[in-house]
Amino acid sequence: MKLPKYSIGTGDRFGCQGKAQLKAVMKAKEKNLDIAIVWNKSHREHMIIGTKPADVLNEAEVTVKELNWNGKYYVDADHVSLSNIDVFIDYCNFFTLDVADIIGQKASNKEIMSFIEKFKRYNGEIRLPNLNEHLLVNDEILHAIAAKYLLAIKEAGRIYRKIVKKKGMNNFITEISMDETSKPQTPIEIFFILAALAEEKIPIQTIAPRFYGKFIKGVDFVGDVEIFRKEFELILAIIQHAIQEFSLPDNLKLSVHSGSDKFSIYGVINRALKKYDAGLHLKTAGTSWLEELIGLAMAGGEGLEIAKEIYVKAYDRYEELCTPYATVIDIEKQRLPLPEKARNWNSEAFISALRHDASCKDYNPDFRQLLHVGYKIAAEMGTRYTEALRKFEDIIAQNVTQNIYERHIKGLFM
Repeated sequence: MKLPKYSIGTGDRFGCQGKAQLKAVMKAKEKNLDIAIVWNKSHREHMIIGTKPADVLNEAEVTVKELNWNGKYYVDADHVSLSNIDVFIDYCNFFTLDVADIIGQKASNKEIMSFIEKFKRYNGEIRLPNLNEHLLVNDEILHAIAAKYLLAIKEAGRIYRKIVKKKGMNNFITEISMDETSKPQTPIEIFFILAALAEEKIPIQTIAPRFYGKFIKGVDFVGDVEIFRKEFELILAIIQHAIQEFSLPDNLKLSVHSGSDKFSIYGVINRALKKYDAGLHLKTAGTSWLEELIGLAMAGGEGLEIAKEIYVKAYDRYEELCTPYATVIDIEKQRLPLPEKARNWNSEAFISALRHDASCKDYNPDFRQLLHVGYKIAAEMGTRYTEALRKFEDIIAQNVTQNIYERHIKGLFM
């Protein structure tokens, strides 16, 4: 099973936007751009919402059939670990192995010394083809990389082999995720992470590192765009070099997690992909959930009241909702609108605060982030929320499709 050059992960937390999401990919197809759609959902999201991996597979299959889609599609076990992989194996064909929590835990001295001995042949300078850059390597650098990442990579190997035992080789896509950490991986670290993954015989097709800058849920990139550009291009060059050096899959590509709405770097990424003829996987994750809220607010009446109620309750439960996402959000609570103010908003006020439009003076990134992680409130509403999604399906679907196609697909891939 081989992941195409371009792919987009369209998390659908409540399982109601599959058709609207696929329609965005189909619009790209009409412009001769092939993008594989990947419905992804994490164990944490399943636990909060009360769904199961079988529900995501069913949504994907029904959506593909109803829209007569003959392109590639996948179901992703998003951010899985050894502790929860079993519940996903039968229903997924894409596995995002998350080993971020193990980064920094040290492997045995014997394993570290073995790693250094194997890769000390790179001591000196690694020169990258088609790029006027070189990477400096010595035993000290190798030791630091092995001490920080080797145990995490060996854990990825254990997860991968467990999946293989059940599904067989070449019957699924493997992604490695290291993005939910406090510090980014450096280019030289990524090179030797790929080397270690090859040693584990994991045929990874995408890797999701923690990039330079802040990749905050649902809002724009925070950092120096030029620094990001240089590092992103260097990582693309490293991946292409590593494919040859370590006999990794020839379609290995970067995966950008928390990548939705990083509009200020979409142009940089787009040009870099074309320069290196490289692929990309983008995870938009909670973007569709926010478009649901925008659609409900646009509907007015009952829809607007539900949207406002979700915010008010999220504000009151700020710590509970934000703590699990601490590494990927950056909210200043004092900048959040007070509940008594939000209760009196009309549709326009709510939408202006939530919709990601930096030119709008009322856009509030902190408000948007809190709602991004506040889907637990909607889940607790049960059928009241999901029935509202069905009642206002048309207006919500328009927002979901337009957001994915106009703001994400066109910006990144066209």
